[in-house]
Amino acid sequence: MKKPLIASLSNPLVKQARALRQKKARRESGLFLVEGIHHVGEVIEAGWEVETVLYAPDLLTSRFAHEVISRLPVPPQPVTPQVMESIADKENPQGILAIVRQRQTRLNDLRNVRHAVALVSPQDPGNVGTILRTMDGAGVEAMFLLEGGVELYHPSVVRSSMGALFWKPVIQTSFNEFVTWARQRKFQIIGTSAHGEVEYQTLVPSPSWVVVMGNEQKGLSREHLDACEVTVSMPMRGRASSLNLSVAAGVLLYQFTRD
Repeated sequence: MKKPLIASLSNPLVKQARALRQKKARRESGLFLVEGIHHVGEVIEAGWEVETVLYAPDLLTSRFAHEVISRLPVPPQPVTPQVMESIADKENPQGILAIVRQRQTRLNDLRNVRHAVALVSPQDPGNVGTILRTMDGAGVEAMFLLEGGVELYHPSVVRSSMGALFWKPVIQTSFNEFVTWARQRKFQIIGTSAHGEVEYQTLVPSPSWVVVMGNEQKGLSREHLDACEVTVSMPMRGRASSLNLSVAAGVLLYQFTRD
């Protein structure tokens, strides 16, 4: 049965969706927002628990959008374009967003992982999402978020991952617990540093490895580097002292996944 159109900005469902733009509401509810036709289609195909889908019929015109609507696991809630604009994260919204239940993946949940990336206290959500997208392209199976930093379900992580967040397991844990897990399973822990022992092009990694990267400002600490089996550097031939975190991750992940 089709639901009645919501036109009020003070509707409780609309207020709930708007609140999920804030970290506090996401943390307390265990929910997050997924916005846009492609992203909603991906979260549904990946089998995540979708609580509600809001859509603005006047804004959805593509065939793909209507296909997404037709295979939703829950009856969608129509809203006016004005209501959608009040919730959306950007101007000119595509006209669809989902309220989705968060997932908490643990170390013992991981299966069939050979290659992974670990980020220590990353600060930029756009970098985290972009690295997830790059992992998907390079065939890297898992991400570790260590020692806090970016909130995994920040809207910028969701958006910049281009759906990869819904397919790649992300484990949030401490650095020490990660190291214990990796060593028990014979993963080579590859650290990154401007003063690394070898240049990245010369390293032939072990069959199973994890690339560990520090945050955008501080990099890896001495304690972190000491836990790595090898550290790699990237040559900087210009005046810049380092690359953007997600760019550096892309270079390394594609290098180490070469056949």
